[in-house]
Amino acid sequence: MMKKVLAHGYLWLLLAMLYAPILIIIIFSFTEAKVLGNWTGFSFKLYSSLFSGGINNSLIDAIVNTILIALIAATVSTALGSIAAIGIYNMKSRMRNVMNFTNSIPIMNPDIITGVSLFLLFVSFGISQGFTTVVLAHIAFCTPYVVLSVMPRLTKMNPNIYEAALDLGATPFQALNKVIFPEILPGMISGFILSFTLSIDDFAVTLFTKGNVGLDTLSTYIYADARKGGLTPELRPLSTIIFVTVLVLLIIINVRAEKQKKTK
Repeated sequence: MMKKVLAHGYLWLLLAMLYAPILIIIIFSFTEAKVLGNWTGFSFKLYSSLFSGGINNSLIDAIVNTILIALIAATVSTALGSIAAIGIYNMKSRMRNVMNFTNSIPIMNPDIITGVSLFLLFVSFGISQGFTTVVLAHIAFCTPYVVLSVMPRLTKMNPNIYEAALDLGATPFQALNKVIFPEILPGMISGFILSFTLSIDDFAVTLFTKGNVGLDTLSTYIYADARKGGLTPELRPLSTIIFVTVLVLLIIINVRAEKQKKTK
């Protein structure tokens, strides 16, 4: 009994430590105080300011850049990762294990190492850093996560249905489009959402690959803003909206996964 109580207590303490900072940001997003921690009464003023253009243009540009980069990176990495996963799945067992291990290296690699490596790569090829290099960098580190999301769907798939489609007269492309893609679609959706959230969240890789052209994403803007001695108050409601959006997406993914388990 005591072990169970201690285990539950440890779990709740861990969850409190993880979510208390987020909860504080959410609470103080509903007050118009300029300084976090100073409650001046319940208010939607910061939310109103966020949506009515009461924030500076640099923050708006950072938000637009963040969303645009995340959408492009997630879309391209989902396409590349899905095709790569199909290719890896059709390899021989030993080669497949090697490729799966190789794919896991970028995932386990610290972000700062990935950022420095890509920075040196772009410099060595004389590529001017800016929006394009950030997008390429995000595609590079998001693609392995898509592969990881799609592979379990391929593993569960009946390997004979593709061959059956070919025997029934379908071309390889038709079989891929009508048989394989519908089977791996849930994994592709999960990979897209994961890539999108990873891209929005990224700081280290973006910092090393954005160059000096004045390009900022939300993470680099917050970093620069904090170095000035404080944070723009509208970042609190913005952070709240992002957190709630990601939470809703995760709930949707888990609900879909549970429904699929029950139908099988």
